[in-house]
Amino acid sequence: MNFTCHAKPFAAYACLALSFGFISPTYAQSGSSDSNQADPGWIVTLGGGTEYGPSFEGARNRSFSFVPSLDFRRADEAASLGAPDDNIDYTLFQLGGLELGPVVGIRGNRKTSQDSRLEGLHEIRWSVDAGAFAQYWPIDDRLRLRIEARQDLRAEDGFVADLGADWFQRVGDKILLSAGARLSLANTAYMQNSFGVSEAESLRGAYFPAFDAHGGFKSTGFVISATYQMMPDMNIQLYNKFEQLIGDAADSPLVRLGGSANQNTVGVVFTRSFPTNF
Repeated sequence: MNFTCHAKPFAAYACLALSFGFISPTYAQSGSSDSNQADPGWIVTLGGGTEYGPSFEGARNRSFSFVPSLDFRRADEAASLGAPDDNIDYTLFQLGGLELGPVVGIRGNRKTSQDSRLEGLHEIRWSVDAGAFAQYWPIDDRLRLRIEARQDLRAEDGFVADLGADWFQRVGDKILLSAGARLSLANTAYMQNSFGVSEAESLRGAYFPAFDAHGGFKSTGFVISATYQMMPDMNIQLYNKFEQLIGDAADSPLVRLGGSANQNTVGVVFTRSFPTNF
């Protein structure tokens, strides 16, 4: 079982709470098992880093943010492979190369203080979305196909689905490279919240005309990463994620008038693993 979190703050607290929420039922169940059966314990991986990218979706201006990282697995399980943009997941069902389970993500905010052009527009709060993921390994530990479908816990913030195909390649004993393609879709609620401008907002502000953003394809892109094992229990990962906004996301005045359809994020994360029996 594997739990990972790469998210901007509101931050480590939300990631830690969500991850411990996933693990608690499993731990409680293991505590009631036969006491004569040896408990292999857990491997906990903690880390943090920073990334530099758009301040909000469609923004041209960029900012730094903190990136917490958290992973749990049983000590008798091999460390699983994942991409830097995977959300918090938990495999409930596994059949051959197919894995299914719940997934939780954290959505970023948008505030007027981030860009003066946003004056008069609604602000977007940090929020949590939840749903399901499925991934399939046509080639074990090499080629992975993955989909995440997540609904925001505040219904007005909408639904998003992220599809990806990743290739993982080891170079010697210490380096792991990965590269993958991405496609993202969203419903009308998500698109209007992130890229739409109502008539009232257009009148309040002086920068954007009214615009109705409809559901459909939101972005295409790619993710690349390189992970180096500095010590047996310590890794450093560098990554780059590029998204090209498409459809109504690219046509939005927030993007056309001073924003950017090209969304590029670079990041670095340090992690360290240690055994524990909680």
